[in-house]
Amino acid sequence: LVSGADQFYFVHSYFVEPEDASLVLFETDYEQRFVSGIRSGNCYATQFHPEKSQAKGLQVYGNFLKTL
Repeated sequence: LVSGADQFYFVHSYFVEPEDASLVLFETDYEQRFVSGIRSGNCYATQFHPEKSQAKGLQVYGNFLKTL
């Protein structure tokens, strides 16, 4: 679980707009609300860089591993 105070490293100014809303895993609110994570089956993708997001990025990886 992350809160509004948590920060993650984004480097790109683009984002996805999935046609299928069921793919949306999570969203980010930064100047506007946008999709920053999607999931399809066992395939996950994030718009941000967990590996550059310090402790919170490691938490994302840890949370992912707990789902396996």
